[in-house]
Amino acid sequence: MGLLQDRCALVMGVANRWSIAWGIARAFDREGARCVLTYLGEREEENVRKLAGELRDPVLLRCDVTRDEDLEALRDQLAQQVGRVDVLVHSIAYARTEDLRGRFLDTSREGYLVAQNVSAYSLVACARAVAPLMTEGGSILTLTYLASERVFPNYNVMAVCKAALEACVRYLAYELGERGIRVNAISAGPIRTASARAVAGISDFIETYKQRAPLRRTVDQEEVGDAAVFLASPLSRGVTGQVLFVDAGYHIMGV
Repeated sequence: MGLLQDRCALVMGVANRWSIAWGIARAFDREGARCVLTYLGEREEENVRKLAGELRDPVLLRCDVTRDEDLEALRDQLAQQVGRVDVLVHSIAYARTEDLRGRFLDTSREGYLVAQNVSAYSLVACARAVAPLMTEGGSILTLTYLASERVFPNYNVMAVCKAALEACVRYLAYELGERGIRVNAISAGPIRTASARAVAGISDFIETYKQRAPLRRTVDQEEVGDAAVFLASPLSRGVTGQVLFVDAGYHIMGV
């Protein structure tokens, strides 16, 4: 029996085969969970639908996390199609390409607000929508990055969003704890996702990362997926409000 047998996991943020969220969904499926995948629109639906075909008994639902009416509709559809939700994975972030290169000082007001809305506030909105369906407690996971507390040139506004996201994790963990809902974040090392390619200089940084990380390598989707299984399962029942680093040890380095 898998660690997530008979659990229902809502995984938000699968875009393609290289998405960290897809690595998490595969790990959940392996451990017996039924996965509900969301997609943003018609353009994304085709990719997500193809991937879902590799899972056991998947459910696909459309949702734009910037629209409250979409989140309300998502909650209603979940209630009708799966009933209870045990795990929510929030793997959603966005910043304009021009705000992921050059100077942070030049970030526009509009670009800043867009990035915060999609990358940080959406966790709060998703948790508010889904928590009522976590009738037997549950686990909420999100994805962050070390740039929330260290300077990584070109990560810019996304670093600020990740710092806000981690604060959201702590406040949600506090407020949802009495309902048996745990909230944690995984801080993964750099993985060559479509989103990562938007950050200027990412390839050079990954090579430097391999040299400095204690394990002398980066990590992959499978390792992040395994960590997510731990945080979603009863094995971590006493863990909430935490950031778990899955980064080959890079975060401990001083130089």
